[in-house]
Amino acid sequence: MTELHASLRSDGKLSLNWSYLNAIANGISAIDLGALALRNLHDARQFVREYGFDLEQPAAVALIGRAHAEAVAFIRCSFLEPGQAGLIPPEVATPDDPLQLLVYASLRGQQVDLRRMWSCAVLKVMHGIFYIDNNLKLRHFHAIRAQVFGTLDEVIRHDGKQHFLTDGEVCLPLLHYDRKDNKGRNSILLKLLQKAAYLAADIFDHLGVRLVFATRCECLLALRTLQRAHLLSVTNVDAERTRNTLLDLDAAKQVFCKYRAQLEHSTDYPLDLLRQMDAELAEIAQPQTRCDNPHSGVGFNSIQVTVRKMIHVQQLDAAPEQDYDVGFFFEYEIQLMDEASYQRSLSGPASHEAYKKRQLDTARTRVFGRELIRWIASRPAV
Repeated sequence: MTELHASLRSDGKLSLNWSYLNAIANGISAIDLGALALRNLHDARQFVREYGFDLEQPAAVALIGRAHAEAVAFIRCSFLEPGQAGLIPPEVATPDDPLQLLVYASLRGQQVDLRRMWSCAVLKVMHGIFYIDNNLKLRHFHAIRAQVFGTLDEVIRHDGKQHFLTDGEVCLPLLHYDRKDNKGRNSILLKLLQKAAYLAADIFDHLGVRLVFATRCECLLALRTLQRAHLLSVTNVDAERTRNTLLDLDAAKQVFCKYRAQLEHSTDYPLDLLRQMDAELAEIAQPQTRCDNPHSGVGFNSIQVTVRKMIHVQQLDAAPEQDYDVGFFFEYEIQLMDEASYQRSLSGPASHEAYKKRQLDTARTRVFGRELIRWIASRPAV
């Protein structure tokens, strides 16, 4: 056994990379760093090994190469204008070894700053790609989708002309029923790049439904229906992810109690009465402003509930004594809106298009950094 002696001697200068250590010690996201702290390709290979890739395996090398190509294509398609694709330096866009980008991203100096900034941008996107590809829940996505929508299909029915939300007793007519079967890969990547946590596991709208009713009071009744069908309960709702910018429940309680007897004795569906209740609700309700999403536009109103559902998948290597499938919780979204809020969401600052534009601008700024953005803006399109 080699005898060790305490020492601070170093082959080179004893220096500290303050910005890199600050990011580690104070929890700064990798996407907000302007440089890495690797000295050479040997460092880069050790970094990649601890990241999780065995470079002795050809499949790992190929996977890194594919992620690099996807990252470059994503940047060109999502963040650059037509004619700007050639701005990415060739040694970054088509390197002999993608690991070289780790070294490029660590070197500072006037002659290499541009290469460093582009390398950092590509590596940030590659990091997001690796998080998507190694999210175990997404590998079981077909089973997840079948089980989530299997439950929802029990309460959301279609009579050949219209969708209804029903618990077997109350039956609420839907103006619109939007079902998100899957979040596209580029959309997941874009959302990762603008999130501080930078984790694919923290994206909750891979699957979801939007239920649009004529009135806000019907949204209240929809909550009751979903609760009575046990799709919503205090045990399966992520309280931290609940966002209500639609309904003042204290005011809604006041209006509902006033008209409950009339609702109970209605022979036909009381849409006119529900609209009257909405009008009274609007007069006394306080604005609901709890929304932590910086990209949501002014005027966007909804009740957004993130639901945890236990998903069961067959475990191929289960022990003989284990006769129960493996389970894990998957989170999906249920969004409730009234017709007026839905119409506002189709255009203007509350629209999904405007939302995606704000999200794209945030991700682009974080991936490129302001210095590279200024450089790109100064270059003529080719």
